[in-house]
Amino acid sequence: MSHRFWRQFRVILPILFGAGVYAFGLLYFIIPNKLMEGGVTGITILLNYAFGISPSLSTLIINIPLFLIGLKMLGRRQMIYTGVGIAALTFFLWLFERMIDIGWIIPFQTQHDYILAVLYAGVTLGIGLGIVFRFGGTTGGSDIIATILNRAFGWSIGQIMLALDIIIIGGSLFFISKELVLYTLVTVFIATKIIDFIQEGAYSGKAFTIISDHAAEIAEIIMKEMDRGVTLIPAIGAYSKQAKEVAYCVVSRQEIRRVHNIVKSVDPRAFVVINEVNDVHGEGFREELHH
Repeated sequence: MSHRFWRQFRVILPILFGAGVYAFGLLYFIIPNKLMEGGVTGITILLNYAFGISPSLSTLIINIPLFLIGLKMLGRRQMIYTGVGIAALTFFLWLFERMIDIGWIIPFQTQHDYILAVLYAGVTLGIGLGIVFRFGGTTGGSDIIATILNRAFGWSIGQIMLALDIIIIGGSLFFISKELVLYTLVTVFIATKIIDFIQEGAYSGKAFTIISDHAAEIAEIIMKEMDRGVTLIPAIGAYSKQAKEVAYCVVSRQEIRRVHNIVKSVDPRAFVVINEVNDVHGEGFREELHH
């Protein structure tokens, strides 16, 4: 029981932290500068601009029925971390609202340098959501809607969320200027890139697939000089019908040129394919710790 509790705690704590960062970005950068955000969070921001409704209150009111529907249609296991994310986002929005009201936090508001606000808003929102997503949570809203519609009609989750974002951000034209909507798109772009970076992991590298008549010799040199593991894969040339070996290895970005040089020194005619590899685990890269 204790082991299970700590395992759950190690997942829930980052979701809480990520939700806190995301809530801070909304109240410190987005709302003070009349920017927007996609999804159901965008609806809460629109309600704040139009009627002055507290984002924490509207977030709770909108997400409760969505969560209950999701719980019924998607099941408890899939919704548990979503519930944590919704509760954490609501709490931190409420907390930061109170801190702003009493003057403990002074939001960043600008009339001239929107680029600065946009950059920091995108980075902050991206870090917050990226952490939440990486540990299996969501902040509710459009994620639940997209998953339900995907189950019901088979529509792509990505396309559903994109459509919702377009509708919501487009609707903001009634409340904010076109200029601020365009700034919002920059914020969303930056946040998306940060989310992808956190999701895919900072430990990235390059995978080399080397097709050569001297693959074994190339593998031997890479292992000896670079201390990297190499896998030799038996293959047959479709045109020549001759047996070959394919060398496959993963290296860090800093080692790309060294592998190139080794391959060319052994076989200048080798066919080399290089692929992006994200979130590499294992010996020589990041080791996963199991307790």
